[in-house]
Amino acid sequence: MTQELPNQYIYTPPMEPYLTVIHEDEDIIVLDKPSGLLSVPGKPEELKDCLESRARERYPTASTIHRLDKDTSGVVVMALNKWAHGRIGIQFEKRQTEKFYEARLWGLLEEDRGRVDLPLATDWERKPRQRVDFENGRPSQTDWEVLSREGNITRVKLMPITGRTHQLRVHMLSLGHPIVGDPFYAPEEALAAADRLQLHAEMLGFTHPRSGARMEFVIPCPF
Repeated sequence: MTQELPNQYIYTPPMEPYLTVIHEDEDIIVLDKPSGLLSVPGKPEELKDCLESRARERYPTASTIHRLDKDTSGVVVMALNKWAHGRIGIQFEKRQTEKFYEARLWGLLEEDRGRVDLPLATDWERKPRQRVDFENGRPSQTDWEVLSREGNITRVKLMPITGRTHQLRVHMLSLGHPIVGDPFYAPEEALAAADRLQLHAEMLGFTHPRSGARMEFVIPCPF
């Protein structure tokens, strides 16, 4: 499924740095995806520039195993052959990977940690937005933990158990604390408080398909 953007949105992906590789071997590459760059190409020609297409300029066999939203930055692993793609893809499907995100939320969370367990479905009238849907939604769970409180903003660590589209964004919104800088879900004041979505995929851990070694990649939060 390709990613789509609102009709009025002008896609201006960042050009510097063009592609940041933090690990490569015969089976995989691990990349630092910047905010503002699609993971995979959209349908219109103007949405062809993406992390996958840039990776294939240097690694022609690179294939996408998992995705981050356009506005989310952080760690992404790609496979360089079908065998590695299958082995790592199974880890994502069986939830054998480890990952956590860092985000800044609008407002102050009262509790220090918790879990959001709310089913999510596509909001077809406002696609690509998602919504909580108890009748048609897919089960979705996110654990969260407060890292700090800064004025009217709460910095949190987010640990998604499932991997639904916009899961972290909608789950935080359901708590009454949208992610700062979110163009889809943040109210005007929270949107204007940052020049980008304040959501970053900081750590990804998985088992290397060939060596069997546990690998963990961390890209420090840029905001």
